[in-house]
Amino acid sequence: QEQLVESGGGLVQSGGSLRLSCAASGFVFGWFAMSWYREAPGKGRELVAAITSPDRRTDYGDFVKGRFTISSDNARNIIYLQMNDLKPDDTAVYYCNAVAPRGDFWGQGTQVTVAS
Repeated sequence: QEQLVESGGGLVQSGGSLRLSCAASGFVFGWFAMSWYREAPGKGRELVAAITSPDRRTDYGDFVKGRFTISSDNARNIIYLQMNDLKPDDTAVYYCNAVAPRGDFWGQGTQVTVAS
């Protein structure tokens, strides 16, 4: 059974950094793309970053502006999101998403709070 578990969220000062991790398990048929989305209070869910398999092409939301990097450790089945120069507007719940042969899967989310 496919499962995604996020970790690494927390409270950070403006300008600080965090690294989110998404541990994937049960994807016996692999996955096509893994993504990070975020949802802030009163706003819709938006794409932060995505990475495809096997070519590892990446894509980012316009607001990222070179601050975030998505990467994958396929041996350990972990997707990372390195976030630098965080701003208060980055405060949100961050979700991991996988598009796989058996469907679309979501993690439970991890809270990121950026204090000004």
